[in-house]
Amino acid sequence: MHAGTLYIVSTPIGNLQDITLRAVDILKKEEYIACEDTRVTSRLLKHIGASHNKFLISYYEQNEGKRIPNILNLLRNGKNVALVSDSGTPAVSDPGFRIIREAIKDGIKVETIPGPSAVLASLVSSGLPTDKFLFLGFLPLKEGNRIKLLKNLKKSLGFIEVTVVIYESPYKLLRSLKNIMDIFGDIEIVIARELTKVYEEKESGSISYFIDKYLGKNPKGEFVLLFSLKA
Repeated sequence: MHAGTLYIVSTPIGNLQDITLRAVDILKKEEYIACEDTRVTSRLLKHIGASHNKFLISYYEQNEGKRIPNILNLLRNGKNVALVSDSGTPAVSDPGFRIIREAIKDGIKVETIPGPSAVLASLVSSGLPTDKFLFLGFLPLKEGNRIKLLKNLKKSLGFIEVTVVIYESPYKLLRSLKNIMDIFGDIEIVIARELTKVYEEKESGSISYFIDKYLGKNPKGEFVLLFSLKA
C-alpha cells in the first residue's frame, strides 16, 4: 500500500476570492482535512461548494501532540490529508510544522499548495526594501524574553540590513510598540491591519505617532509591524 500525501494548503487571509484554483481542487477532492478551527474551515468549504462528506480533524497548538499519531496513521494507510490553518499558510505562526516534520521523517510525501500569506502581502505593499527580510512572527509573551530578542535583533541589524516583519495581536500592540521604541528609538515603521479585508489599513509613521493613535482605544484586527533601519 502506498502512503498518502500531506497537502499544505494556503487559504485566504481575509478576502475569500484570494483562494487559488489548486487549493479549491484539493479541498473539494480530499476527504480528510486537518484544520485549526473546524467552524472556520466549514465556512470556507461551503463558500467553495465542497461536499459535506468531509472528515474535519481539529488540529491546533494545544492538541497537536494527540492529533499527530492519528493523522500519521491515516497517511500511512494511504489516505491523503489536507492541512489548513484559519487563514494564510499553515505552519507560519500557526500549527503545522510538527506534523510536517513527522511526515517527512516517516517518508510521507508533503506537497505545498502555495497561496495567501500575511508576511508577503504586508511586505510587498509596505514601501520598505524587499530584497532581504526577517520574519519574527509574534514577539515572546514574557517581557524579559521580548526585550532580549529585540536587543539581539538590534545587534544583528548592524551586520545585515533587512526589513523586519512582526505579527501582533490587538491586545498586545501597544506593549510591543513601546518595547520596540525603548530599544530602537522613535523610528519610522509601517503598520498593516486587516489585510485584504474591507477595513484594510496600511500606514507609516513614527512609533510615537502610533502609540498616540491607539492609546485609549481598543485596536481591532490582526496587525503586522514592519521597519527597516536602512529605509
